[in-house]
Amino acid sequence: MKAKKGVLLINLGTPDSPKVPDVRRYLDEFLMDGRVIDIGVIQRNLLVRGIIVPFRSPKTAKLYNEIWDKEKGSPLLYISKEQVDLLREELGDEYHIELAMRYQNPSIEQALEKLRVAMVDSVRIIPLFPQYASATTGSVIEKVMRLMSGWPAFPEISIVNQFYDNELMIEAFADNGRLKRPETFDHVLFSFHGLPVRQLKNVDSSGNHDCNASNCRQEITSANKFCYLAQCHATARLIAQKLDINPEKYTVCFQSRLGKEPWIQPYTSDTLEKLAHEGAKRLLVFSPAFVADCIETLYEISVEYGQEFNKLGGEHVELVPSLNTHSKWIEALKLMVLGRQPMPAATPLGEAIINK
Repeated sequence: MKAKKGVLLINLGTPDSPKVPDVRRYLDEFLMDGRVIDIGVIQRNLLVRGIIVPFRSPKTAKLYNEIWDKEKGSPLLYISKEQVDLLREELGDEYHIELAMRYQNPSIEQALEKLRVAMVDSVRIIPLFPQYASATTGSVIEKVMRLMSGWPAFPEISIVNQFYDNELMIEAFADNGRLKRPETFDHVLFSFHGLPVRQLKNVDSSGNHDCNASNCRQEITSANKFCYLAQCHATARLIAQKLDINPEKYTVCFQSRLGKEPWIQPYTSDTLEKLAHEGAKRLLVFSPAFVADCIETLYEISVEYGQEFNKLGGEHVELVPSLNTHSKWIEALKLMVLGRQPMPAATPLGEAIINK
């Protein structure tokens, strides 16, 4: 009997419920990850378990309650399951596909065990973060490698570590944005999840990466190819180009900072204030760090930033939906599993058939 090919899709994670104890467990696992808060374990333990988790859990639980679907549960989880179901339809019975979350459930341990028992002859691992960061993709890869290190027999293993410029992904974001008619808004924001500035220094072999010197906001080069900020700007440029958005009409900014130390700037909150001061009334917001809508998009952008902008004198903040179950995104996932690149639109049919 022919062995199946294994596929493991991994997203960030979600509490099992919006109840405070479940949110506390989720935040504890998430924030105790040494790649997320990269300080000494004793300091991290005091900070996370002594200050952040006890005070943040009840507040975060209230936010999850706002977006939680009574029947389906966590948006991030049920949307991810829908993506997997659609991918199974595309790939067929030859592929054994499992979904995992880096934090909480379904766990990476459970998913890997299912693949091991199935005796797949290969495992294709896809962390569902378009832009590479040590705190996301790096953490996933480290966890998978640690868990698989105990396997007595290894299948062929391959990893997709970034896809910030994937053509089909860019087209899917652009399709969703086009439905919102960007030309009717005063300004467009590309709001990405934030990172401490210090984490950007370690993306090259020198350990002293400088985004300004490496032109990270303007281009991708051999010097900045693993820089999260550079990849975020590249994703935003590609989506803006698809939609013919003038560079002066959009801003790349960063949300969800934690603590008092410097994180990547400009912060989304500061950008809202600046645009309101300049007289902007209607803002369109993309969140291209996420492939499925979640608390950061459905609440932080749609609700919190909307309320913040209104208080500043603005009128409306509109969220562009994430990739979710867009057909081009499912096709992008399929091609990533197969190790193929999307065909350029202008490629002649005969050449496309040969390349397949």
